[in-house]
Amino acid sequence: MSQVYVVQQQARYMEVYVTDKTQLGKPLAELLRPTDLKDMVGNVEFSEANLHKLQSLILWGPPGSGKTTLARIIATKSGLPNVSLSAVSSGTTDFRQVFDIANRGTKMVLMIDEIHHLNKTQQDIFLPHLESGNIILVGTTTENPSFELRQALLSRCKVIVFPRLTNEDLLKIIARAEASLGRAPFLTDDAKLCLCEHADGDARYLLNRLEEIAHANVPHPIGPEELGNIVTQKLKRYDKNAEEHYNLISAFHKSIRGSDANAAIYWLVRMLRGGEDPLYIARRLVRAAVEDVGMADPQALTIAMSAVDAYHFLGSPEGELAIAEAVVYVATAPKSNAVYNAYNESCAYVDRTGALPPPEHAVNAPTKLMKELGYGKGYVYDHNTEHAFSGQSYFPGERQNFYRPNDRGFEREIKKRMDWWDSKRHGGRHDRETHS
Repeated sequence: MSQVYVVQQQARYMEVYVTDKTQLGKPLAELLRPTDLKDMVGNVEFSEANLHKLQSLILWGPPGSGKTTLARIIATKSGLPNVSLSAVSSGTTDFRQVFDIANRGTKMVLMIDEIHHLNKTQQDIFLPHLESGNIILVGTTTENPSFELRQALLSRCKVIVFPRLTNEDLLKIIARAEASLGRAPFLTDDAKLCLCEHADGDARYLLNRLEEIAHANVPHPIGPEELGNIVTQKLKRYDKNAEEHYNLISAFHKSIRGSDANAAIYWLVRMLRGGEDPLYIARRLVRAAVEDVGMADPQALTIAMSAVDAYHFLGSPEGELAIAEAVVYVATAPKSNAVYNAYNESCAYVDRTGALPPPEHAVNAPTKLMKELGYGKGYVYDHNTEHAFSGQSYFPGERQNFYRPNDRGFEREIKKRMDWWDSKRHGGRHDRETHS
């Protein structure tokens, strides 16, 4: 019989379980949930030694990687009363009830599922209780805690990262399920690997599908084709509102920057299959065209914008091929971030030097007074000179060299032109060698 603490506060009740061994009627995923560290699969950096020096923890990893399992093992092995709450369905009142118990001298383990859903105020109320040691917090999250949790809370916890379970890990779970169900293998080896790929590292999903297959009562081992008739929905590890959204778009952009067209196409398809807005991807593609290709191939921007127009015209799925074509073009184009660097350096220079006035010869003199003051004095109309280049400087004060083209693609030609202009400009090559 489980020992239960019941707390009444404002007509609300909370049950605090020390142990709970009831297994009747539970799904296979719950029945096979490990109760000891040695039975866990996956490469999680947590050992028995950590149990003896227990501290507040944030367990971070993808769905079905074992976060809740470890949280329950910790709670059980600690020997302390424990409460399990969800940040989605619980509120500040629920948390304060737990704090009231702890403040009466009952040190407790508080497990909070999806802790990233706590707002800033809720996170703050945990701080004094973690500081006093009355509460051992064990929070689970699929989101990057450095983005979702306040630094004050995060600094009081140790973060344990759960890697995605491998197919080898999942095959071990299948073997346990078969043993638990007391049946000979009901999947062929090929079907097992297929199911592992289908689960995409999620043990809970795997076990739920195994339970469905077991209930089908097929008298012979099921192969991949029959498996497809039972398991019809592909699980996707992509949430366009979660961290994976940022991870994949980052990999996509870096693949383009690294001239890896094959990788860029792969990440494009991963995002599209995950339900990402194609125009979100196209916007990043346009950014890559201007930031990473630049003047090495000015046509890259035109191609990227044409892909946006084509998608608007065609819609999905035909328009996605136009985006794919532009991805290949931009990824295989010569690369230069010279314009990107020039813009950033110019911004820094303006911030540092303020509103420098243009030289007098570079401004118009539409009034008599402005002419008397010297506005426009000395200006040479470039088209009236040899090679249509007067050599005058239009920079305020000492010239700066923000744009430094490289020797790749079209910028090679631009560099030749700028070197020639510098040789003719007043001050010669010295002007091109002055950096901001």
